[in-house]
Amino acid sequence: MLLSKRPEMFLPDQWPAYFSKSKGCHVWDLDGRELIDMTIMGVGANTLGYGNDRVDAAVVEVVAKGNMSTLNAPEEVALAEKLIELHPWADMARFARTGGEANAIAIRIARAASGRDGVAICGYHGWHDWYLASNLGADDSLAGHLLPGLDPNGVPRNLRGTVYPFAYNDIPALEAVIATGQVGVIMMEVSRNFDPPAGYLERVRELATANGIVLIFDECTSGFRQSFGGLHKNFGVDPDMAVFGKALGNGYAVTAIIGRRAVMEAAQSSFISSTFWTERIGSAAGVATLAVMEETRPWETITAIGLDITARWKALAEKHGLKLTTSGLPALTSFNFAGPNAAAYKTLISQEMLDKGYLAANSVYTCTAHTPDIVDGYFDALDPVFALIAECENGRDVMGLLRGPICHASFKRLN
Repeated sequence: MLLSKRPEMFLPDQWPAYFSKSKGCHVWDLDGRELIDMTIMGVGANTLGYGNDRVDAAVVEVVAKGNMSTLNAPEEVALAEKLIELHPWADMARFARTGGEANAIAIRIARAASGRDGVAICGYHGWHDWYLASNLGADDSLAGHLLPGLDPNGVPRNLRGTVYPFAYNDIPALEAVIATGQVGVIMMEVSRNFDPPAGYLERVRELATANGIVLIFDECTSGFRQSFGGLHKNFGVDPDMAVFGKALGNGYAVTAIIGRRAVMEAAQSSFISSTFWTERIGSAAGVATLAVMEETRPWETITAIGLDITARWKALAEKHGLKLTTSGLPALTSFNFAGPNAAAYKTLISQEMLDKGYLAANSVYTCTAHTPDIVDGYFDALDPVFALIAECENGRDVMGLLRGPICHASFKRLN
């Protein structure tokens, strides 16, 4: 179903593919084995931990009252009002249930508002045709975004030339794309692996304004991880539209598209509708999640946890004489070993840590349930695995330690 959750991305033939229950940062597999999740925490959706009591209670309440009817759920109005309160530059909101479709909605509205089809992109924005269209043609223009060599089979070839990738912090490349006169939309992630250099986002904003281009910040991943709202708030640059997902519902399906009235009203001139965008659970979960966040300020907690984990990875590598690099937002931290055995080492970590009761690889999407004792236990377990990797760097055959195939490669990005 989802690439990020496929067992072969972690530990082919050995990873527990399915779960029976989850709570906090603990997951139980179908055999009842309890595991501590030190990996992707529901692909970054559960910053409050699995099964947050208050969010679950809000969902159970609306299930008991009825999730769907011919009329609309008032919770979606409450959620819209809260998101606009948090982002005063925005006036209107639309809701969906997945990040990919939310980005597709945003692109449809922005194209309608700008009157131009061309979209300049920087980042990963989902699986829909509008995005994969960048990979059509003689050159592999999405090689820096998706899996190397990925063919966009099923994407109509007449979409070729509608989407233009540009690398993060490459203003000349963006200016060149804009100079074609075709671009009506810029869709980008605010940050992924490092903060934007001084003046970068401001220049993107200036170019968009000067050329009548709708600027969209894709905050499906970054939203609510370093601020109460979009990451763009930390840098003082406002887009024309922003898209939120993942953390917004703490594991329940809800995504939001917010924007300026002049842009969002263009939705009325296009057909954008889906039955289950109006179901009640997602909006109720979103309202409850934001209420919990406002009281507990989890973005501060998960950022601190991520910074601590990143520093301890570096210290552990230094202890064992290993070279590694770290990347990602603090709450979405990851590391990679240098050299040709990097994938084998990642697989070895998953194998050895699974034996010790951890779901682990080379990244941790932090949540508030990753308490100090949990993190300490993780590093106690990881220490001898790094020692084993050091032995491999000194001549031991890592392939002889693996009980199955090497894990598959994940996304490659331009940012």
